[in-house]
Formats: sequence, C-alpha cells, structure tokens
Amino acid sequence: MKLEKKLKVFGGVPLTHSTLLSILGEYRSPNDKIVRLIDDGLLLPIKKGLYAVSPEITGISLSLPLVANLLYGPSYVSMDYALYYYSIIPEMVIEVTSMTTKRGKLYDLPVGRFSYTHSYQALYAVGIDQVENSDRSGYLMASPEKALCDKLVFTRNLNVQSQRALQELLFEDMRIDEELLARFDPEVIKACIVAGVKADMLRVLLQLVNGMQREAS
Repeated sequence: MKLEKKLKVFGGVPLTHSTLLSILGEYRSPNDKIVRLIDDGLLLPIKKGLYAVSPEITGISLSLPLVANLLYGPSYVSMDYALYYYSIIPEMVIEVTSMTTKRGKLYDLPVGRFSYTHSYQALYAVGIDQVENSDRSGYLMASPEKALCDKLVFTRNLNVQSQRALQELLFEDMRIDEELLARFDPEVIKACIVAGVKADMLRVLLQLVNGMQREAS
C-alpha cells in the first residue's frame, strides 16, 4: 500500500510519533522521512510527538476540537468556542477554549490557538456531550447549557446577581440568541448549581431560562 493511502486512513484524527514510526517501518530512517513529509506539506506538526495528515491527502479538514481534546487532557471544549459552535453567540471564535481538571494551559501552535481553564471536579463532570465529525471521529464538548455556565463561572470578576444585569450581559454584551437560550435544558443548569461554584449567579440564569420558557408555552 502506498504511503499516502496508509496516511489517508487516519482522516482528520491526529496521530502520534510512535504510530508514524510503525507506518514508516520499511524506511531506513523513518524520522528523516517524517521531516520530509512535513517539509512537503503532507504532514502537519501539532506539537512534539503529535501530527495530523494534511487535508490534501485525506480530503477532510483537521478537527480543531478533536485536537484540543488530544493536546491536553482530560479536557472538553467549552465556553466561547462551544457557544459559537452552537450559534448561541454570533461572533466567530478562532481560539479553541476548553475546560480541564488540570492546571490551566495555553498553546499557540501552527494549527491554531488552544486555551484550557481549570475547572472544579464536581462542576467538570456535568453536561459533557460526545460530538461526531463527518469521518465518525469524535470529541468531547460542553452542552450549550454547560458552555454558558462555564463562561459565567470562569469569567474573572463576574458576579451578576439580578436578572436585569444578566439580561444586559447575555443579550447586549454577548449578543446571545434569545430563542436558543429559551430552549436550554434547566436540568443541566441545576446540576451546575449543585456543584456549588458561583451558585447564586447560576440560579439567576435558571430563573431567566425558566421564565422565558413559561412565556413561550
């Protein structure tokens, strides 16, 4: 099997250095071959020991959320990037924002910018979904409700205590889609409240969502 066909099998899924070595076992100097593949643009370096096959070979765009999961973990994509993914906020978000139970981290890499915010274990475990790419690879991302809760909880010096102030923040500053907010699952917000981090502010969010749903019914 030609090398390009072997690499194409991986689609948009990043692969490790050891995996590459196994593919390039027939080459006398596989590490030199890896360098040539990078120089030819057929292999994209993500970080030391982690690569992606060029979309020119696979025909599949690199999944940045999947890269984020693999780059630093445990982690899941959340906050601004997830809110944009769900069309809850209108502005395009380039930086892939994630939550982790480890220390916060920031990567500026050739394939993109990835940031990780430390989350408390009790809150971390709530509202994580498995999202599937077109090539059937998958990654972990916050549900819409969890992404917004993470955004509110982990924005520094933010402590909104009234519905009026929260509505101003959500609808004027963040320009959140009101119709999508009205479809939020209150149970996810309740579970975030139970975690006990900025619970009072999340209760205000819960009251707002419940009120919007009553008006819509």
